[in-house]
Amino acid sequence: MVVVALGCTITSCNKGGKKAASVSGMSKVICDESFKNILDDEIEVFEYTYKEGNVLARYMDESAALDSLLAEKVNVIITYRDLTPNQKKILKGQGRAYRSRRIAVDAVALIVNNANDIDFLSMSDVADIMTGKSTKWGEVYPTALKNEPIKVVFDKNRSGVLHYMKDKFNGGKDLPIEFFAQGSSQEVFDAVKTTRNAIGVIGVSWITSDMKSTAKTVEEKYAELETGSSSMETKFTDQIKVLGIRTEESLKDYKPYQAYIYDGSYPLTREIFAIDASPLGTHDHDFFVFLTGSIGQKIILQTGISPAAVPVRIVNVGGGE
Repeated sequence: MVVVALGCTITSCNKGGKKAASVSGMSKVICDESFKNILDDEIEVFEYTYKEGNVLARYMDESAALDSLLAEKVNVIITYRDLTPNQKKILKGQGRAYRSRRIAVDAVALIVNNANDIDFLSMSDVADIMTGKSTKWGEVYPTALKNEPIKVVFDKNRSGVLHYMKDKFNGGKDLPIEFFAQGSSQEVFDAVKTTRNAIGVIGVSWITSDMKSTAKTVEEKYAELETGSSSMETKFTDQIKVLGIRTEESLKDYKPYQAYIYDGSYPLTREIFAIDASPLGTHDHDFFVFLTGSIGQKIILQTGISPAAVPVRIVNVGGGE
């Protein structure tokens, strides 16, 4: 078994854990909807840590988040693309200093209904599905669903997940297939759970079993973050099936477990950026500092994806995978 561990504690990396510094006011942040689970946790701990600090989050597609930043409607966004040279030029022309920090490496998971007897796909299989070469499950593998059409399900028409798959499999152009935009990641999950011939494309944090638990209070969450180095073994919900993916060069398929995201074995990964165009010392900037600091990184570690700004280490804790 392989797990990922954070290389430092809150108290050692953040000099005292829960700070006494005064942080107050309202911060606004726009985030790609597929990152919602993680940002909700970040906000909960931030507001617990800084009692007079509040964060108002809006969740929308990636393109709308970038448009809002450039239109000066918001100063902090979470997105799956860094700023382009032209976007940086626009911010500079507005007299806004900006900071862009990679905060995590996420995975795009492919999920199917539990009635589907396929357990893994090759990257060429995925390409054939996304470009319309394979339209029935029997064109992929001799499966019990061989005569059923492949129903491809995304979250939104302009989401970061869809943009990623366009870039990965069709040179950034629109996918030449009929797909179903459900409206949210939760609806993708629900559609796959109830549709035997569906394949859903979704951010991996939506299918880790720990993200579905709301039993812990924020006090309990903070206590865990504050004590000791953290490690996590990713477990997926059993309400759907998570497909393994293999590259053409590999005989082995990998599921989007945290260790395989971190070491690059799982091939469908993407970077997550926090972008801040607020003046230093403002509440918006305070929240950006929290996201990119050790506490924010440790929260990311606990959600099933790989933090980027704080070193992690892979630990073998037993035989097997």
